[in-house]
Amino acid sequence: MTITQLTLVQIDNYGPWTVTPEPRREMDLQTLQSRLFADVAQFIGSRGGYVFFTRFDNMIAVTNGIDRAAHATLQETIGNRYPVTISLGIDVADTPAAALDGATERLQAAGSAQDEDRTEVLAGTFLDPSETGTEPVHIAHFDVNDATGKYTDQLNEFDSFIHIERSYASLMEYLRTAHGGLSFFVGGDNIIAVLPELSAEAYQAALDHVADDAGVELKVGVGRGQTAHEAGIAAKHALEDCRYEGTTVEFAQPHVPTSDD
Repeated sequence: MTITQLTLVQIDNYGPWTVTPEPRREMDLQTLQSRLFADVAQFIGSRGGYVFFTRFDNMIAVTNGIDRAAHATLQETIGNRYPVTISLGIDVADTPAAALDGATERLQAAGSAQDEDRTEVLAGTFLDPSETGTEPVHIAHFDVNDATGKYTDQLNEFDSFIHIERSYASLMEYLRTAHGGLSFFVGGDNIIAVLPELSAEAYQAALDHVADDAGVELKVGVGRGQTAHEAGIAAKHALEDCRYEGTTVEFAQPHVPTSDD
C-alpha cells in the first residue's frame, strides 16, 4: 500500500500579470517560467521530492517527507526572487490523483487563480511523519524502446516528438483512469509516473494499451522508497535492468503486490 503527499504549485494571478500593463515578450515569459521551475525543482529535489512542470503556471510535486515549514520557505524564496508569488495546496491520499484533487480544492476554496487578492496561500494536510516508514512512494520510469533507432535517427525532430507525445498522452490517460496515477513527460523519451502499488501484470497491461492505442512500445522500471527521490532512483536502476535483460517490466526489489490496485 502507498500513501502520497501531493503539492499543487500555482503562480498567483499569472495570466493578468503577463499582459499588464501591456503584453510581455513571449521569450521573457518563457525564460521566467523555466527559471521558476528550475528553482522550485532544486528546492523540492534537495529535500527528496519530485516536481513536474505540467503547464508551468501550475506545477505538481510529490512531497512526501517535506513539511509545512519547508513549503513556507519555498514561498518566501520565490517571493524574494521573482516578480510573481506562488500558492501551495497540499493533500495526502492513497492514490496520487485523489491527493491532487484535495490539494486543488484547497486552493480553489481560497479563491480564483486569477484573483489579485489571493496570494501565497499555504493550505492543506501533511503526511504524519510516523506514517512515512510504512507507506512508501511508488515511482515508475517509462521510456520508449529504441527511440533513437526508430525515431531520432529516422525522422525529423517534430515527427519524432509527435510519436513520443502520442505515447505519453495514451499512457497518462490510461494510468489516471485505471489506477489513479499521475504521469509526466520529463524530456527525451522518458515518462515518470507516481502510482499506487501495482502488479507486474498491471504494468504490462498499460504497456500493451499504449502499443495498441499509439503504436509505440514502452518499457518500465518500478521503484519504491520513503521519498520520491529514493523511489525514483530505484526505478531508474530497474529500467536499466530492463535494458540489460531485454524485458519490459522490472521492479527494483522483490515485489509481491496484494492486487492490481
